[in-house]
Amino acid sequence: MERLWAPWRLEYIQAPDHDGCIFCLEQSRTRDAEKLVLTRGESCVVMMNRYPYTNGHLLLAPCRHLGDPAQLTNNEVLELHHWLVDSQTVLRQTFAAEAFNVGWNFGAAAGAGIAAHIHMHVVPRWAGDHNFMPVLADIRVIPEHLERTYEQLVTAFADL
Repeated sequence: MERLWAPWRLEYIQAPDHDGCIFCLEQSRTRDAEKLVLTRGESCVVMMNRYPYTNGHLLLAPCRHLGDPAQLTNNEVLELHHWLVDSQTVLRQTFAAEAFNVGWNFGAAAGAGIAAHIHMHVVPRWAGDHNFMPVLADIRVIPEHLERTYEQLVTAFADL
């Protein structure tokens, strides 16, 4: 049997449960890199998913703690859409993404891991990126360390 080594995952597996909401950020940006925050707008944030489906999997969320999209203001809706478009641009330029899955899960019954704070998933895709690993081994292969991906993406967002 071959082994797939991903030692960087151990720190997440052994980490204590996080208190609070990962999308509710303090005003200070001193911990943005630790929290994988790529950029902030007036009312929304773009961050990396700590447990990505693919390399470059992003999360977009309003800064306000909301559980229902009906509570979004018009400005929040517009800013989320702005970040969606910019995220696609950054992922195309940085990783040559060919397509995207974009989705929302509202509520725990719909599969939301953090149901109390709505957020959008932006998952870059490439032709042929489906392989046997998730099916046979229940493993996703992410080709790059999260920190390296963060460095590339935070620079790309800053250059917009």
